[in-house]
Parts: sequence; structure tokens; C-alpha cells
Amino acid sequence: MYELGKIGRIRITARRSALLGALALWAGLGAAGAWFGLAALPAIMGGLAAMILHWCSELIHQLGHAWAARRTGFPMIGICFWGVLSSSIYPRDEPELPANVHIRRALGGPLASLLLTGVGFALLPLFRPLGGAAWLVALFFALENLFVFTLQAALPLGFNDGATLLYWWRRRAQAGVPH
Repeated sequence: MYELGKIGRIRITARRSALLGALALWAGLGAAGAWFGLAALPAIMGGLAAMILHWCSELIHQLGHAWAARRTGFPMIGICFWGVLSSSIYPRDEPELPANVHIRRALGGPLASLLLTGVGFALLPLFRPLGGAAWLVALFFALENLFVFTLQAALPLGFNDGATLLYWWRRRAQAGVPH
């Protein structure tokens, strides 16, 4: 585990797999740029820029969770990057919390990512005239924030916000708690 620092009271760490994930993303995104017709150097640099934007988007997504968690009174204590994703870290000794707290915390990330999606799509017209790598990176940023970081909350994949939301919505319904 690597210590990357702190943002406020949030401890930021990364597993070794995050470095491997970053390299794989860079290679894959660079190859995608070449597939879209970019020359080698613009494809490599565009892949690097897209990879950096991916991690920035991941961080902002997690900070959305942290913001929502702090507002519930049960804050996060860390963010851990792994593979090409990350996890919210909460205190081990956290008391049993009501479903609504878990739901609010889970929605914080997708809401932050929805804001980034809006920024990304709003900026696209500025990048379109540039074409090439700049346009592809801007398009990647907007689409990744829409699909990977925002809409994933609607898909319960077992490890994501959608799975957390589905679990706690069901628990709340079983307990007969009104929405």
C-alpha cells in the first residue's frame, strides 16, 4: 500500500495494482487513439492525458462520496485506488447505520460525476475545432464520466454504487421505512 497524502481528513492510498491499471489504461487509450487515426506521438500523449483525466475523475467521484458522507455525520476516512478503480474507506468501528445514510453516501459519487459529465459536455464544443487527440480526450472525459462514473449507479454490478444502492433500498423496503 502506498500513501499518496491527504485531502482534508481523507487519507489517500493506492495499491500496486493501481500503477498497473494506470499503465494498462495509458496503453489501451493510446492504442484507441491510434485506432482512431492519430499518429504515434499524439496517440501516446492523448492516452496519457486521458489516463490522467480518468484518475482525476475517479478522485472527484470519491470526493463526492466523502462530501455526502460528511453531511450524514458519518464521514469517510480514506480513498484507496486499486486496478483502474477506487474504494471509499469508512471507520472499522462505525456503528450500524440506517439504510438512508448508506444510500445518501452512495449517491454522492455519482452526483459529483454527473456534475463532471455536464462540464465535459459543455466543454466539447471548444475542443471540436481542435480535432485530433484534444477532441478525442475531451470526448473520452465526457463519456467516461457519464457512463463509468454516473450511470453505473443504475447497474448493480456487485462492487459498485449501484450494488450498494440496491442492497440498501431493499433493506429499507424490508424494514418498512418510507422513501
